Amino acid sequence: MSRVDAVPAPVLVLGGVVSVQFGGALAATLVPQIGAAGSVILRLVLATGLLLVVARPRWRGHSRRDWMTVGAFGVALGLMNYAFYGSLGHLPIGVAVTIEFVGPLTLAAVLSRRPRDLVAVGAAGLGVVLISQALSLPLDELEGTGILLALTAGVCWAGYIVFSGRTGAAFPQLEGLALAMVVATIVVLPFGLLDVARHGTAVWDGEVLLKGLGIAVLSSVLPYSLELFALRRLAPAVFGILLSLEPAVAAVAGLLVLGQRLTPVQLFGMSLVVIASALVLGLGRRNAPSPAT
Repeated sequence: MSRVDAVPAPVLVLGGVVSVQFGGALAATLVPQIGAAGSVILRLVLATGLLLVVARPRWRGHSRRDWMTVGAFGVALGLMNYAFYGSLGHLPIGVAVTIEFVGPLTLAAVLSRRPRDLVAVGAAGLGVVLISQALSLPLDELEGTGILLALTAGVCWAGYIVFSGRTGAAFPQLEGLALAMVVATIVVLPFGLLDVARHGTAVWDGEVLLKGLGIAVLSSVLPYSLELFALRRLAPAVFGILLSLEPAVAAVAGLLVLGQRLTPVQLFGMSLVVIASALVLGLGRRNAPSPAT
């Protein structure tokens, strides 16, 4: 048994959740310096390089269908990151993650086709309205751009989930993920180059590169690896409940790293999303089979 296997699987998942949200908080400090696309491309280039070294994927011997699958996975991954980082320029990270989380939540409810799950999604929708302050702010003060970007990231997150499973079935270990990261980098590259040109030499600053490396490790390499090990031993219901904590962890990361405070109404809206997510992704899937080992 390896040292990683000795760690309880829920602890690995929680470690991944904390890692990715603090990586997002760190990214929020980088976006004003080199732009959303510049931040994404820096993260993707560094994370892709690390994954290519670790996974050493085969470039030959894959069917056309496999390449279409990993290509769709990469497009969803790239656009998800681009839209989410764009939303961080307009919204607190806790708000952005909560709105984004509606994507996978809705996907899970639609696939389950149970009335109570659809009710839970409705409650989550109310939570998003509250946390976005759509009922309390004048229309001209509402961060429509940030909300739209976060919703777009949520749609891409749902696509990421679908194609992630298909990629995992078609490629061994981290091979498919490494290839998808290459595709994601290519998708975002044109936008990233525009941001780099706009911000000039700032992208090559030592502090910027160090932040980019930290984001690559915290938001990509570490959480993906921890989840990979955890899902070998963890029931889907438990994984779903732990994943539902992401909006709350994002709010904590935003407070500690960025000093972002949410109002009581926003916190109530976030709690609605967390509870709905736990019901749909976790408690409602008790009878689901455990992942294959």
